[in-house]
Amino acid sequence: MIQKQRCAWPKNALAIAYHDEEWGVPVHDDQKLFECLTLEGAQAGLSWDTILAKRENYRRAFERFDLKKVAAYGARDRRRLLADAGIVRHSGKIDATIGNARRVLEVRMEFGSFSKYVWSFAGRNAEALSKDLQRRGFRFVGPTTVYAFMQAVGMVNDHEEACFRYRQLGK
Repeated sequence: MIQKQRCAWPKNALAIAYHDEEWGVPVHDDQKLFECLTLEGAQAGLSWDTILAKRENYRRAFERFDLKKVAAYGARDRRRLLADAGIVRHSGKIDATIGNARRVLEVRMEFGSFSKYVWSFAGRNAEALSKDLQRRGFRFVGPTTVYAFMQAVGMVNDHEEACFRYRQLGK
């Protein structure tokens, strides 16, 4: 059996499945975009493998990233999340997730969808989106995090040219 040539970074079964099935595939669903933004922010200072291994726990803890539910979280939810060993228990990242859900809802009111807003930055650099997100009150959205988000949701095709996904996903 001929083995597929893929990017060098996925080293375990979870990462390989993520690379082969999700990474770089265009995402236009607001809830999924919020999930991706949250997970990329959670990864700051950690390995992607750590976050990928905790992804199902994040989905459970944040009610599958239901924007309205997360935006309504209060002190009790915050305490529950800080006690949840299945996610990264970093108060700043948890607070950012709750606040970012609220910001996504505000962006939806202005643009009709978070997807329309985010994708309006396609073809531009990550700094432009990062600065605009920060201006709108989003947190954990520095240029490095935003670039990783853009890669993950298909705004940038950074698969290696020899990778089988590179041609499948195009420019």
